[in-house]
Amino acid sequence: MFDSLRDERPLARMVYPDGHLGWIATSHELVRKVLGDPRFSHSLEIGHFPVTHQGQLVPNHPKIPGMFIHMDPPDHTRYRRLLTGEFTVRRTSRLKSRVEAFAAEQINVMRECGAPADLVTNFAKPLVLRSLCELLGLPYSERAEFEHAPTLQHDPDSKPEEFAAAFERASSFFTEVIGRKRKQSEDDLLSRLIAEGQLTTEELCNIVVLLLFAGYETTESALSVGVFALLHHADQLASVRADPAALDTAIEELLRYITVNQYQTYRTALEDIELNGETVKKGDTVTVSLPAANRDPAKFECPEKLDVGRDAAGHVAFGFGIHQCLGQNLARVELRAGLSALLQAFPGLRLAATIDEVPLRLKGSVFAVENLPVSW
Repeated sequence: MFDSLRDERPLARMVYPDGHLGWIATSHELVRKVLGDPRFSHSLEIGHFPVTHQGQLVPNHPKIPGMFIHMDPPDHTRYRRLLTGEFTVRRTSRLKSRVEAFAAEQINVMRECGAPADLVTNFAKPLVLRSLCELLGLPYSERAEFEHAPTLQHDPDSKPEEFAAAFERASSFFTEVIGRKRKQSEDDLLSRLIAEGQLTTEELCNIVVLLLFAGYETTESALSVGVFALLHHADQLASVRADPAALDTAIEELLRYITVNQYQTYRTALEDIELNGETVKKGDTVTVSLPAANRDPAKFECPEKLDVGRDAAGHVAFGFGIHQCLGQNLARVELRAGLSALLQAFPGLRLAATIDEVPLRLKGSVFAVENLPVSW
């Protein structure tokens, strides 16, 4: 569908769930233009959400302290500046040894379970959650208090009341952890933010919610679906095994090829804007399709093919512009540690089901596999 739309009309009209007549952009060029243009806002005060959430319309609402993903400068700038240093390549590389240790421990868990094992529940989910807990300063041993909320957030079939209860439980727990760290700081992001003294408890709690909810399901899914893609393309898996040094290049191609962030990226025009020969009126919301942009043949040759040797620079799997994913460097550390551990530990890694038997999650905001049975 997106291929023909991109070819015929890369900026097309789109009716939103609340009845708003907006737009959808599907070409790589237009997606980057919209995401990089300060005349487009990401505020939920004025925007129109492109999909329903758990069967309900997402209403406009005022800014939530600390939830900077839906803020424009200067508010967005203030929060992002406080966090940018925590997610640089240099800072996230300091977590590399810990993330690799987590990966090794989850490999042992898989061996203890025996083949066939579900790679999602036994490897990908715990690896990513443990890494996020390490960074943020959340006790992984108490994950039952918060781990279900992000999953329900991204599940279109979850019940609103179920998510609300899980969210409230998680938020209360985060507030409790913040209180602990005010009394005794540790070497983690939360402790450092508390020490700087610029944020309230409400802001700190919402930042934890944002970072956890944005970084858990997305990276776990990228890892799981990335493994699925490699196991489905034996020649590409063989290429990665033959040259482990090229794993970083392969990861960028996997991010481009699968693009787990599906259809919740949008911006709203703050003024009339000429775009691709059309006038996007002030107040019009434009949804940008990251998967369609990453499959644009004008940017990537034979984009429908997985090519782990491809230079995938310029992909928009992490977005673009001022809201480009803050945690992308951590995600790369997690993906590299996870894939490297699996390839080294299991030379015979293979699917323990047919391709058609692997359950895909297509309806949620994050493309994922529900489970991935593997043998070795």
